[in-house]
Amino acid sequence: MTSNQKVAVVTGSSSGIGHEIALILARNGFLTYATMRDLQKNSKLKSIKDEENLPLEFIQLDVTDENSVKTAVQKIYDDVGRIDMLINNAGYGLTGAFEDLSIDEIKTQFETNFYGLIRTTQAILPIMRKQKSGTIVNMSSGAGRFGFPMGSAYVSTKFAVEGLSESLSYEVEPFGIRVILIEPGMIKTNFSNASIMAKKSIDPNSSYAPLMKNMQTGFNKLLENASSPQLVAQITLDAMTSDKPNLRYLAGKDVEQWVEAKKKMSDEEFHDMIKQI
Repeated sequence: MTSNQKVAVVTGSSSGIGHEIALILARNGFLTYATMRDLQKNSKLKSIKDEENLPLEFIQLDVTDENSVKTAVQKIYDDVGRIDMLINNAGYGLTGAFEDLSIDEIKTQFETNFYGLIRTTQAILPIMRKQKSGTIVNMSSGAGRFGFPMGSAYVSTKFAVEGLSESLSYEVEPFGIRVILIEPGMIKTNFSNASIMAKKSIDPNSSYAPLMKNMQTGFNKLLENASSPQLVAQITLDAMTSDKPNLRYLAGKDVEQWVEAKKKMSDEEFHDMIKQI
């Protein structure tokens, strides 16, 4: 580590957007800690690290486990004495009609997507505050701006991330800490494969089965023109290295169009548009 090298911590780095963010940061000189729940999933990143001789380290971190978070953050701080960037990326999708969701399924969704982000941020904030500098990037979604059918649990976690991030930005600004929201649209990753369907939503006898089927068909069509995770990683890097970053960054032509439409349409018009997707 060089004296002026920035240290970045990325959660959920084993695949998809987190994988690409860890790579682009390391390739741009950041000493990057790619964290993941299961370190056995680091083989692809490790081979790239070795091939390109990247400043990339791997550490186990489960955002749903407070001890895991504290242990990982303490180890990083003990190793290098600072943390400049936190990218809260770990998350997954829970799909199903609200009535078909169990309270435990919703709680588990929030444990990763929302409370996981809270754990890592609260563990690292004292370090950044002491440094009087730092950047916190929270991976939100277009789903943090508007809802869609069968996504009530996932969408509500992203709305929560948006509200938390906006409020937090006021509080930490006096300490030289910046907060950034990245809002991807449909992205070509294994996110959809890693998504979980509510148990009751799989039942063909569910009252919402026809709507679920239509939603899956529309989702698959949208994936055909989805953006790449590399695009999200580049937007994240550009935001993090900006002298005056915005609070929010959209990532993808689709989400740009949807958000623009929401600004111009009434709630009823936007509702009808989403139903046609």
